[in-house]
This record gives sequence, structure tokens and C-alpha cells, in this order.
Amino acid sequence: MALATGPRPPPLLLPSKAINIPNPPSFDPHSRILISLKQCTHISQLKQIHALTLRSTSPYHPKTFFLYSQLLHFSSFLDFNYALQLFNQIQNPNSFMWNTLIRACANDVNNKDQAMRLYLEMLEQALVSPDKHTFPFVLKGCAYLFDVSEGIQVHAHALKHGFGSDVYVNNSLIHFYASCGFLDLAEKVFVKMPERSLVSWNVLLEGFVQFGKFNSALNLFREMRNTFDPDGYTLQSILTACAGLGAFSLGAWVHAYLLKKCDFNLSIDVFINNSLVDMYCKCGSLELAHQVFKRMPKRDLTSWNHMIRGFAMHGQAEAAIRCFDKMIRTERFRPNSITFTGVLSACNHKGMVSYGRLYFDMMVTDYKIKPALEHYGCLVDLLARAGFIDEALDLVSTMPMRPDAVIWRSLLDACSKKNSSVELSEELARQVVESEGDIGSGVYVLLSRVYASASRWDDVGSVRKLMTDKGVKKEPGCSSIEMDGVAHELFAGDTSHPQTKEIYQMLKVIDKKLESVGYSPDYSQAPMIDELNETKQHSLKLHSERLAIALGLLKLQPGMPIRIFKNLRVCNDCHEVTKLISRVFNVEIIVRDRARFHHFKDGFCSCSDYW
Repeated sequence: MALATGPRPPPLLLPSKAINIPNPPSFDPHSRILISLKQCTHISQLKQIHALTLRSTSPYHPKTFFLYSQLLHFSSFLDFNYALQLFNQIQNPNSFMWNTLIRACANDVNNKDQAMRLYLEMLEQALVSPDKHTFPFVLKGCAYLFDVSEGIQVHAHALKHGFGSDVYVNNSLIHFYASCGFLDLAEKVFVKMPERSLVSWNVLLEGFVQFGKFNSALNLFREMRNTFDPDGYTLQSILTACAGLGAFSLGAWVHAYLLKKCDFNLSIDVFINNSLVDMYCKCGSLELAHQVFKRMPKRDLTSWNHMIRGFAMHGQAEAAIRCFDKMIRTERFRPNSITFTGVLSACNHKGMVSYGRLYFDMMVTDYKIKPALEHYGCLVDLLARAGFIDEALDLVSTMPMRPDAVIWRSLLDACSKKNSSVELSEELARQVVESEGDIGSGVYVLLSRVYASASRWDDVGSVRKLMTDKGVKKEPGCSSIEMDGVAHELFAGDTSHPQTKEIYQMLKVIDKKLESVGYSPDYSQAPMIDELNETKQHSLKLHSERLAIALGLLKLQPGMPIRIFKNLRVCNDCHEVTKLISRVFNVEIIVRDRARFHHFKDGFCSCSDYW
């Protein structure tokens, strides 16, 4: 970007919005103007001060140059275009002036690409060298634009100019690499830093959390505690990581730390409390989430959205609707797209078709919100799972956007459960392949189930052969259970856990108790490769959540709920078994699967067997 220079413009006319110009005893115009700048809050005031500067100061006075640097500094916050015009009138700007304008570009959404252009112009003129304040501003612009190649060059320039050990520059490098998804490079910069600040830890933590590296974030947090106490930014990132992993005990520790060690303002901060509500909802403790929500001295729309979505994912559809009604009628909040995603999801998890139609129409008609793909996805899944497959297909055909693989999968899943026509299921499977391309095992499993229901065993065999030929393997079930702050992962049929022997002995105890209450296995969702009932029953017994439940019964204190997080949906047999275990062993079991939460207690599940 060419930065034109030229003669100073004529004095500007005084705007109508005037500022009181003080008149100190010294009558020094530079002092008067500097005092006025500190009172400046509006661009019209700054223009007035600029006009006064042109009239009352000499361009050759040494204080005038400093005065222009301050004018540039204040104008960069008030009006970027005016700051750029002012910069173009300054002869031989110093590094502070360059940095001021580069920072203004980096902070302006519409001009972030100019940060690098200004930096290159600064290098080309070769009148001043970049300093430690220059590189963070340029890197911020690169991070926003995901301009990796330019950012790497800036990194090389920073090393060349001797700022490889500067904390401020390195923090910006960590943020740049993490924002662009290069977490390995961000961590490499972090490890090589001779000195770190709390910001250094927070930036890398945020990067890990942003890209779902929750375990890495928690490990980094534990290491950080040896050097620094967490602040609000730290706690918010850690709460997000706990929510992602279902790390209830660590999330509760963060909450306790917040109440005991942090100042009052932080403990009532709306963003922190929103993170707490979200964390407790996603860790299976809806009661604690609601407690935090009710005690918040101030709530924003995000607070309500978290609570509505929390009720929804726990199958509390009526509570989600009550929460929504209170939000719009009592608290007078205007719902947004995210709000209606939560409400429609709540209707979906409970099979409330009429309410789902009602709220979808309300979103469009009353609040003029254009439905997004996720809204259509919720309604399509709700209709299909409730048996209104034709209506769901009609809705898909009228959508203004192309359906994604998730929508086609939900239709195929519903068809496989409702014994719909094989031809329709085959067409839906084809649509999934066209939408997704490289598909996993899920579609093959669903289609095989359709063929098996229709007794088309040759087609079942063809699906199995196709999976083998394409190298597609069924995604292994994996469940995690947290005990004493440590997450234990168990896969279906796992024998690698240090306590495998005890787990399998507990499984035998569970089997005997289940037999005593008349348990009969449901083979409908056993793996396709199993032919004999004995083999199928054996594979069902070794599903990952059963291993996790056995470990929980072994190690957790009596009265403590067993919290399990699974990567797949719970199968019919495991759902029935878990209900029985909750009654026979008098234990509460909370399972979060791929779709929702299940609360098992006294032989019943919160989903009322609808999931």
C-alpha cells in the first residue's frame, strides 16, 4: 500500500461539537493541546484539536512531532481513515507512529490485511526499524487472516532483529500459530521461551481448547499451577476443556477455587458463570448448572441459551420450554438462532412433534429468523424418528440449502428402525455417500440392518464384502469414566486396562444379578459379523460402557453417581442393561452418548426409552 506524503492540508473548520481547551499559566500551546487530547472522546473533538495544532504550533518545533504522534494515537481509536490521512501528512514517522497505525489495522475488522502492507512499507522505507511492539500487531493481523506464510516470515524477521527471547513477541507467535491450527509450532515456541508470563500459558491453553485438545489443555494447566495462579482467562479455558471431556471433578474444583481464591468481581462475572453453567450441563450435573444459573446476579442471552440447551440434552424438554417462555415473556430477551436450536433439540429428544412444528414456525414468522441447516436438521430428525417420514422428506425437498450427510443419515436411521421400504433406504444411503464422499461404517451398518429386517441376507453379505473391500471398519465403542480427577478410557472388548482382571470379574457378578431379575439380551444391534447368539451375547457384554460401569462399581464410593461418556449412541441392549443395573445395585448412572444424556436411576431412564 502506497503511503502518499504531501503538504499539510489547510486548517479544518471547527466542528459543532466543541471541547473545552484549557489555558494553563505557561500558555504553551503544546501543553494545552496535550491536556485537551486526554479529554478527547469523539472524533469531532479530535478534529478540532488537530485544527488548533495546525494554527498554533510550528512544524519545526521538537514538541510538535511528539504532539502529532499523540494525535495519531488517539485518532487510531476513534476513526481509522482519519488516522491514515493524518499519518500520510507526517514527514519521516518514527516507529511509534508506524506501530500505532499497524495496531489500528490489526484491530479493525475491515483493514486487517493492511497491517502486513504497512509493515512491508515500513521495511521498504528503511528509515526506522521494527521494534518489539511492531511484531505483535503484524502477527495479530496474520492470525485473523490465517495468513500462515506471511506470519512465518514475520517470525523470521523477529528472530533476525533480535527479539527471539522477548516475552511479548513470543506470546504473539503462540497466538498466531495456535489460531492458524499449528499447535505443534505454537507449543514449540512456548517450550523454547526462556521466560514466560501468565499470558504465555493462557494463549497456549486457549489454542488447545479451541481445537478440541482438551487433555493437552488440562495437562498444561496442571503444569502451569506450579508457577502461576490462574486468572479469569485461564479458568474460562479450563472450564471449556472440562465440559469437552466431561471432567466433572476438575470442573467442580475450578468452581470452588473461583469462590475461595478469586476476587468477588470475577466470581460474579457473566462470562465465567456462563462457562460454569455450560460445564455442569455437559458433565451431567443439570442440578448444579441450574443452581449457578439461578444465582447469577446478571444474565445475558448466552446464559439462557446454555440453560435451554442443557435442559434439552438431558431430555428435560418441558423445563427447556418453560425456560424459553420465561426468557421471552418475563425477562424480555429476544431469542436468536442458537436459542431455537436448543428449543427444537429439546422437542426432538422428547418426540414432541407438535411443539417442534410450533417453535419452528415461531422462529420464522414471529422473530424473522432465517432457518439454518441445524434447524432443519432438528425438525427433520424429530419428524422422521416420530414416524412422519413422508413429512420429513417433504421438508428436505423444500429446504433452501442442500441437505448435508447428517440429515440424510438421520432419515436413514429412522427408516432402519421403522422398517421402511428397502428402496427408500438404499436411496438415502446413496445420498449420504454423495454428500459425504468418504463415509465411515455407520451407513453400512444401518443399510445392513435394513436388509436384515427384510430377510435379504445376500444383500447383507454384499454390504459386509463391500466394507471389507473398501477397508471400512466399524468405529470401536469407547467410554470414559472419571475417578479421582483421572479419566479412564475403555474400548469394547478392552483388555489393556491395568484393572482388567477385576473389571471382568465384576462383569460376571453383574451377569448373575441380571439373570436373577429375568434379563433377556436384545441382539438387534449386535455387530454384523456375529452369527451365533452365543457370540452376539458375548460381544454385547463387552461393550465399552459396560466395562466402564463395572470399573465404577468397583472403585467409586457408595452413593456416588457413575458418570460415563461414550463416543457412540447407546445400543438397545446396553440401555436396558444399564436400567437394570441402576435398580439392582442401587446406583445412579449418568451416560452421555453421541446424541444426549441418559440418567439411569431405580430401573428407569430420563429419556423414557426414546432416543
